[in-house]
Amino acid sequence: MIRRITADDVEVFRETRLRALADSPSSFGSTYAAEAARQHADWIDRVVHAAEGDERVMFLAFAGDECIGLAGGGDDDYDADRQLVSMWVHASYRGTHVATELLGAVVEWARAGGARTIALWVTKDNDRARRFYGRMGFEITGDVQPLPSDPCKDEIRMIREL
Repeated sequence: MIRRITADDVEVFRETRLRALADSPSSFGSTYAAEAARQHADWIDRVVHAAEGDERVMFLAFAGDECIGLAGGGDDDYDADRQLVSMWVHASYRGTHVATELLGAVVEWARAGGARTIALWVTKDNDRARRFYGRMGFEITGDVQPLPSDPCKDEIRMIREL
């Protein structure tokens, strides 16, 4: 089941985000240590802003009561209308429909808000994610930047027309 995060999901989001960072540290702009150090009020603020309004969103994927994935969207700082952020699926569910459904939820959110394009940054050496995004219609732009959580690694920008 995929659904938009609600204000009641603070602990679910925190636990899932920390699991994602522990599992795939090179896939995120932040680090486990930085996120684990956040105050509870920061987590509440992030969840409330992603649960309401049109500026940002977070979708959660569940298998029963367990949160097995997340994907968010927000404004883009470059040349796209929206940006995909924080995409993660539990290792046991990779290669299933979960990533496609999470991405689809963010794309539909962006499209419903009038976006014509959506972009993302993906770690350059994350071949599996790059192939997935390519299958989902994203194209490499040629833009490269250091990964904020590990400047020794690069991330590349991909964009998709909606």
